[in-house]
Amino acid sequence: MMLRLAIALTVFLPTAGLAAQCGNTSAGFEAWKKDFSRQAKRAGVKKKGLQALAQTTYATRTIAADRNQKSFKYSLDKFMQVRGADTIVAQGRKRKARNPQFYAALERQYGVPAGVLIAIHGMETGFGGFMGDSQVVSAITTLAYDCRRSEFFIPHAIGALKLVDQGSITTATKGAKHGELGHTQFLPGNALTYGVDATGDGNVDFYNMTDALASTANFLRKKGWKPGRGYQPGQPNFAVIQQWNAATVYQQSIAIMAARIDG
Repeated sequence: MMLRLAIALTVFLPTAGLAAQCGNTSAGFEAWKKDFSRQAKRAGVKKKGLQALAQTTYATRTIAADRNQKSFKYSLDKFMQVRGADTIVAQGRKRKARNPQFYAALERQYGVPAGVLIAIHGMETGFGGFMGDSQVVSAITTLAYDCRRSEFFIPHAIGALKLVDQGSITTATKGAKHGELGHTQFLPGNALTYGVDATGDGNVDFYNMTDALASTANFLRKKGWKPGRGYQPGQPNFAVIQQWNAATVYQQSIAIMAARIDG
């Protein structure tokens, strides 16, 4: 699963000289966890989150996936073919037709058209058909430890531990290999920041479609989505789609599929 652009969660960033020592193999992971536990505690992580950190294991499959990302190398046509764009559009149109009031309500509240949310939902998990088989907390903690991009992932590891504190996830929660969770595969730091309890049950549940799509719409709106403006390349809202994912082909695909779904 490809990566979303991180929010700058500066309150989580380590103080100079206090950061745990990263590593490129599993050898130093347990020692790093002990140091990172102190860093997490300073960032506001509580007992449950710290216990979850202690229980994490080095996610070998996550590291393998992180070193073998192919989507960034595909042409747009190849990417859309591999990701099943035509199927997503066809199913997306049916989903919109079955529940137009739901998507209209989201657009009224956040300004994001149905096609964009449906395209993201379809692209990320096949409309919830597969939301991942990796333990979220272990995956994101492993990436925070790994030296390649530890600075990027540390805020999300802290976010995951805070989500545990809040009861939104547990150490058993499954997601993508890079720690993304739920219907639209939020990175944990973004889930913590932009999560919406749209069902009103007192819990932000990213494995509930209503909460997940409302949270996705909230993310896009907070990132600068302009209601009623275009979202194709060169139009105002395309820059917001770029905030969701770092791959150009992904961004272009979302814009194309969304227009076909809404058309």
